[in-house]
Amino acid sequence: MAPARRHINGRSPLVNKQSQITTFFSKSSSPPSPPLTKQSPKLAPANPSPNEKPDSSPSHSPTTPSPLQSKLNKPKPVLVIPSAPVKAAAAKSYRGEVVGKRIKVYWPLDEAWYEGCVKSFDGKSKKHLIQYDDAEEELLDLGKEKTEWIEESPRQFKRLRRGGGGAALEKAVVAVVEDVESDGSGDNAGAGDDDSSDEEWQIKNGEKEVEEDMDMDLVDEDEEDDDNGDDDDGNDDDAGKRSGGKSGGKQVSRKRKACIGGKELGLGKKSKSGAGGLGKEGCKVSSAETGNNISESEGKKTSNGLASSLPPDVSERFGLREAEKLKFLGPARRDAKKRRPGDVDYDPKTLYLPPDFLKSLSGGQRQWWEFKSKHMDKVLFFKMGKFYELFEMDAHVGARELDLQYMKGEQPHCGFPERNFSMNVEKLARKGYRVLVVEQTETPEQLEIRRKEKGSKDKVVKREICGVTTKGTLTEGELLSANPEASYLMSVTESSHTYPGQKAEQILGICLVDVATSKIVLGQITDDLDRSALCCLLTEVRPVEIIKPFKALSAETERVLLTHTRAPLVNELVPGSEFWDSRRTISELKAIYKRVSNMPDSACSDEADKLAGTSYVEDKDESSLPETVSKLVNSGENGSFALSALGGAIYYLRQAFLDETLLRFAKFESLPCSRFTDLAQNHLVLDAAALENLEIFENSRNGGSSGTLYAQLNHCVTACGKRMLKTWLARPLYNREAIKERQDAIADLRGESLSSVLEFRRALSKIPDMERLLARIFASSEACGRNANKVILYEDAAKKRLIEFISTLRGCEVLAQACSSVRAILENVESGRLHYLLTPGRGLPDVDSILRHFKDAFDWVEANKSGRIIPHEGVDVEYDSACNTIKEIESKLTKHLKEQRKLLGDTSITYVSVGKEAYLLEVPESLRGSIPRDYELRSSKKGFFRYWNPTIKKLLSELSQAESEKESALKSILHRLIQRFCEHHNKWRQLVSATAELDVLISLAIASDYFEGPTCRPAFTSPSCPTEGPLLSTKSLGHPVLRSDSLGKGTFVPNDIDIGGTNAMFILLSGPNMGGKSTLLRQVCLSVILAQIGANVPAESFVLSPVDRIFVRMGAKDHIMAGQSTFLTELSETALMLTSATRNSFVALDELGRGTATSDGQAIAESVLEHFVHKVQCRGMFSTHYHRLAVNYKDDPGVSLRHMACQVGDGADGMEEVTFLYRLTPGACPKSYGVNVARLAGLPELVLRKAALKSIEFEDSYGVRGNGHGGDSCSCYSNDETVFIQKLTRVLANTSRCGLPQGAGLGYLIELQHNARMLLQKN
Repeated sequence: MAPARRHINGRSPLVNKQSQITTFFSKSSSPPSPPLTKQSPKLAPANPSPNEKPDSSPSHSPTTPSPLQSKLNKPKPVLVIPSAPVKAAAAKSYRGEVVGKRIKVYWPLDEAWYEGCVKSFDGKSKKHLIQYDDAEEELLDLGKEKTEWIEESPRQFKRLRRGGGGAALEKAVVAVVEDVESDGSGDNAGAGDDDSSDEEWQIKNGEKEVEEDMDMDLVDEDEEDDDNGDDDDGNDDDAGKRSGGKSGGKQVSRKRKACIGGKELGLGKKSKSGAGGLGKEGCKVSSAETGNNISESEGKKTSNGLASSLPPDVSERFGLREAEKLKFLGPARRDAKKRRPGDVDYDPKTLYLPPDFLKSLSGGQRQWWEFKSKHMDKVLFFKMGKFYELFEMDAHVGARELDLQYMKGEQPHCGFPERNFSMNVEKLARKGYRVLVVEQTETPEQLEIRRKEKGSKDKVVKREICGVTTKGTLTEGELLSANPEASYLMSVTESSHTYPGQKAEQILGICLVDVATSKIVLGQITDDLDRSALCCLLTEVRPVEIIKPFKALSAETERVLLTHTRAPLVNELVPGSEFWDSRRTISELKAIYKRVSNMPDSACSDEADKLAGTSYVEDKDESSLPETVSKLVNSGENGSFALSALGGAIYYLRQAFLDETLLRFAKFESLPCSRFTDLAQNHLVLDAAALENLEIFENSRNGGSSGTLYAQLNHCVTACGKRMLKTWLARPLYNREAIKERQDAIADLRGESLSSVLEFRRALSKIPDMERLLARIFASSEACGRNANKVILYEDAAKKRLIEFISTLRGCEVLAQACSSVRAILENVESGRLHYLLTPGRGLPDVDSILRHFKDAFDWVEANKSGRIIPHEGVDVEYDSACNTIKEIESKLTKHLKEQRKLLGDTSITYVSVGKEAYLLEVPESLRGSIPRDYELRSSKKGFFRYWNPTIKKLLSELSQAESEKESALKSILHRLIQRFCEHHNKWRQLVSATAELDVLISLAIASDYFEGPTCRPAFTSPSCPTEGPLLSTKSLGHPVLRSDSLGKGTFVPNDIDIGGTNAMFILLSGPNMGGKSTLLRQVCLSVILAQIGANVPAESFVLSPVDRIFVRMGAKDHIMAGQSTFLTELSETALMLTSATRNSFVALDELGRGTATSDGQAIAESVLEHFVHKVQCRGMFSTHYHRLAVNYKDDPGVSLRHMACQVGDGADGMEEVTFLYRLTPGACPKSYGVNVARLAGLPELVLRKAALKSIEFEDSYGVRGNGHGGDSCSCYSNDETVFIQKLTRVLANTSRCGLPQGAGLGYLIELQHNARMLLQKN
């Protein structure tokens, strides 16, 4: 009989008995009933025989051991549910007739029975091949073994799967009363001395079992072994059986209980989805409780553990228990230092657990509460075998947000299998939760060894925090893959400085981290009191998560963080200990880079190389820092706050086990607006108001991208290209040479190059997000967090990583080939930028040789299929060494065979393998007398004997060792290949960056085909003399965004615009409501942005002096959360324009001053216009309904009067009807025709008539007297008397024509008579 065997097949011996997880948190005062398990091989020894002594035979009365008995090493009884009556095998010879039958084999060394199946019969050896249920195989002579046959049950139990309703669940309840058996045979030798306190569970009368899984409908019971895991916690009796006996087998199929009564029947089922809305509890710290300015959405997810806000059915089920047993979560709640919510420095993230409560817990319960009490602001994914379990308040979150079903029992509990981890953690993170991942880092066998070797009294396997996932730290997931936009985590700190004789200024330290791409942006901003630069940055990046020092930011900065973000997750760190200062940050960074300095190519990419170059600085401590960080270190106070912000980000990432993996290959960049006032030297500055009012990235309807300039230009096929386009739009170019270089590239990608360009796009459209994929591969080069070697995972993590690695290699290959194919266009293009990007060794890295190395290293297709790399010869030294050793040993064995043939004088002697015994010398029976004495007979067959000799045994031992080394090399080959791949990380990043830029250039070339009307390449000029101002001149300018599919073909009217140069620097624009004034302002601003990113413009011609900054004041909005009215918001934006605009700026003001009284508004509007025209002398457009401004500026050479043309005709009831012409026309419009818009809006006729008369009165009162600007298109009246006569004539004509009701016309006449008397008195 073979000895007890070690674990094989790469399986972890850990088994997750799912039904016991339910009672992981239910400690009973009385001893538990013994666990009810399905008879299973190699995990729980089966009954030796139904005919043995009564004390070991099944009993209908369960024997319940006392705690004392357990401590005296008395084995627990095992309850067995036999599949069918078991019959002892008769002592006879079996042949092929038993093939396919189920059998139990007794292993004496294990003192246990194990089940299996007879797979085949070897007629020569008279032995049967037995395959055990853990896939081990063995050749046995059944006549010489102690065996029992298992008769197959005619009826298979079915287990309920997801998809059935309550009725299906009731049908699935098996109405069979199971016999309770006890086993005192001592089969659990080695099981120890603990009472399995954290896996206790009870069998209650009246309960039946419903087996369930996570996938489809119904499956056979015996198919479920791999789906359900085992509760490794504390069931050390079970662990002892596995470690003391034959282990490594499949897991026991577990059952979950459901009450037959039906009340809780539907809650026993665990599935991927279930009844939604099962709770209102969450796991976030409420701003109301903490006073930490946490967002309102976060406050709704307070983790108070009480069921007060649960739905009625859930509250009825769990509310009483929580109110009684978890009182410390209610009003009496205290943090870990016993401070109450109203106390100073109260920490809502921790919880004080009363000693009496702790004493009442089992080991597993205590372990869970120890994690939870330190992380009350997070949802715990608590690993138990193959499942992640959620308990208590976290279970309510799982039921509500993940549609998980509550498990049976009085305690809230739900869970999901390991394979659904990525999906569920992403769902919760996207919804604003913090997820704490607690992984298992020890198996029950390892626990048992630790207990024996170290004398540990632990009854629970080790678990450790292996990650914290939030929406700012997500690195993978379906939703992330579908959304190419960066998810930035922003760390911010500040300080205020006041200099003598100057205004106070704010110094802000900013650190932006895109974890998914390992990108870190650092900078220090000198900002104004309104935080204009911070507003601009927040509007551009829209961070999903904010890190800030606790109560250290000013009220204005807090206001900006609230009003210019989209409900980010807010994290407040303790200044100093958590949000580090610059000194602590530098120290930590040096320590980190010192640890990775010995790793190959551990330098960090930096912005210093435009595409992906690497640059570090060596300091006296021999640690290396990226150049961006080094510059800030050398800047002293000018970089200290940026470094502090970086320190806060690093501390936060450290809690998520992301700090070192991210920093090792991080791509550092300087914050573009670090010197916000100097940014215009290289880029056109678009502040927050411009980005929002012009709808560059987000529309004003729902915050989406539809109808934005970004959506119009975005024809990129790569995710990294889309992100680069967004960066270009946020910061257009200012330098004319840089603009011209980009224009040349875009022009050369059109025309003859089109076919190559389209082929390039087709190739790129097939690849994943390479920037993020590379970041994940770089991070996986060092195991940490959930990927650490000590973490017990059941999913094939290595295979998943291999598939990702192969996908990365293929993606890089596609990028290189695509760039190589499009390189053919260089023969016909002159663009310097294209030549740079497509020339290997310059903008395009030469990666062909590197890819060829990995291509030759192993078969990508075969590795992708098998999930295993078999390296080719010469690729891996360790593997080649092991293979050479094996070949040498095999050669020695071949040589030894020849020697034995010569020694015994028979060339027919050969090697054979029988079962697991290889290299047996098969010798004819006739030579038996010549066999040396040191030969060991191993087996025989008719006419032959099989031997091992000492030489063969020695060589086999060496062969086994070499094969073990070969297997070890195979297991680690992926890690070594990834490390080798990461050595070239700069080149891979440069390849992706060059491809992304080509993608954006092609996208801009394609975008011009979507414009309405003609398009042109903008021409850039500069003033020819000091007296000549900057220029903006365009002919037939169309709209960059509005298209025929939204307006109808030909509905948009292009216009000619001339501003600056020899013309007036400002246009004062008037015209009717809805006449197109705001549209024209946006149209001009968007065209300037288009021109300065290098794209074509929808116009016949477009000449522009580069604009350094665009200011836009448009639309009525307030910041009510910041306590700002509409008018205050309007004037705040105007104030920024007045203080920041330069001669090269462009200003667009739309109806300034309308938020207050007419006199005040008009006075403010005129004063602002006066400042821009005569003080700043910049280009701009000022639309207004203050018609007196036109009168005041009609003779000002710096202002050009223009209006949006319209035609006015007579309408019904004497009211004017206005036809909009949308044509920019010289002169001013005397009226706004607001009553016409009121008519279009559907106001009642009586109200409209009254409004028309009042309009005439108001115009008279304010002295509006037009001079007929615009001819018929804007007809007006010379004086009040003419207006009155014409009005009287129109009313009388309408009265006679329409036949108004009696009295109505008289009322009009009386009102007109009153107006006439007023006119007479006035004159």
